[in-house]
Amino acid sequence: MHDSRERLVIIGGDAAGMSAASQARRLRGPAELDVVAFERGHFTSYSACGIPYWVGGQVAERDELIARTPEEHRERAIDLRTRTEVVEIDAERRRVRSRDLDSGSEEWTDYDKLVIATGARPVRPPLPGIDAPGVHGVQTLDDGQALLDTLDATAGRRAVVVGAGYIGVEMAEAMINRGYEVTVVNRGREPMSTLDPDMGRQVHDAMSWLGITMVNDTEVTGVRTGEDGRVRAVTTADDAYPADVVILGLGVRPETSLARAAGLPLGDHGGLLTDRAMRVRGQDAIWAGGDCVEVLDLVSGQDRYVPLGTHANKHGQIIGTNVGGGYATFPGVVGTAVSKVCDLEIARTGLREKDARAVGLRYVTATIESTSRAGYYPGAQLMTVKLLAEHRTGRLLGAQIVGREGAAKRVDVAAVALTAQMTVEQMTHLDLGYAPPFSPVWDPVLVAARKAVRAVREAGW
Repeated sequence: MHDSRERLVIIGGDAAGMSAASQARRLRGPAELDVVAFERGHFTSYSACGIPYWVGGQVAERDELIARTPEEHRERAIDLRTRTEVVEIDAERRRVRSRDLDSGSEEWTDYDKLVIATGARPVRPPLPGIDAPGVHGVQTLDDGQALLDTLDATAGRRAVVVGAGYIGVEMAEAMINRGYEVTVVNRGREPMSTLDPDMGRQVHDAMSWLGITMVNDTEVTGVRTGEDGRVRAVTTADDAYPADVVILGLGVRPETSLARAAGLPLGDHGGLLTDRAMRVRGQDAIWAGGDCVEVLDLVSGQDRYVPLGTHANKHGQIIGTNVGGGYATFPGVVGTAVSKVCDLEIARTGLREKDARAVGLRYVTATIESTSRAGYYPGAQLMTVKLLAEHRTGRLLGAQIVGREGAAKRVDVAAVALTAQMTVEQMTHLDLGYAPPFSPVWDPVLVAARKAVRAVREAGW
């Protein structure tokens, strides 16, 4: 194919792809391994999670979100080709076809090892007007820049956010911070469907208090445009909500169209299926990681789709180690995520009630209110903690926390307990740090664990 050096080809230049490239390069020098990476955008190795805070003004400059530029990667002997999209994978002949997006020219590149890190794409339902100027998805730095360009060029101050998941609530906050009148249209009973509805209600109340108009249990039917073709309103079956800009926060789907066309195995959620080493199942020369793969849920035992930057960076490290001649595996996830809307912190890990029911697990719940510090210490803030525990065994199944400052990162205690398959009774004995500025004598997570122990016993341990 070429000389004795191996060639590693990477599709996708963000977290998983460039982590894999960098790790492989650390293990094997240019004399042993060529590394070629294709990225269809302008940017590499950036924090997509930071885009709402850049749009909202908490992060001043776009470049603050970039961990490593294309030039910095090239200085490390990685042949990084930006504005170049891979349009075909030929797994049988071990080659990929790429297209230069500026010139339109195409070429084939052979590989010995291939990494697919194509990420995710925002959900954009096929509704009338959904592609009109002024309607934005927010997934890449290019998307964020396009939204800011629209805001700079638009005189009106009315924003409609469609969807109330992580991106939806974070973008609603960003637009409030920019002085916009914000309406959120959400098809769920409450915002943040990653929480149970009783916890999502607290998010709803907080968003309403901020002046955000929440429209729940409502499907968007289309986007109305003016004579100039630009967005004017978001329509539902019963109403229309005036809009000068529309932001789609309907979640993302794995970007696996290339993989599907190449006949690679996809799971129920459309993500690539891999083994523990992140190698695509049934392939000996193709790895995949980041938002385009499905991962093992350690609590339910099922494959699930959890697109998060934390996982993508870990996947990249593991893939880079394996293609570079080492050995590493990815055990799975428990589904931990945190977010905020203004001063309200939102956290979850493990299973929701409907997740537990879906996999046939019987459970009890325990919900408590506590404070972030000793009640008498200045600045103590209320929080609500909800735990799910398995019926009879008492094994922790999930945790959700909603509260003010000091609430969200407490979910990490539950994430560790889930990973260790602890029972709620074992959790009550955890030796957590205590001083009045940091916690009550009984940390809120442990108070919830004590209540869960009682619920398990009452249900018939």
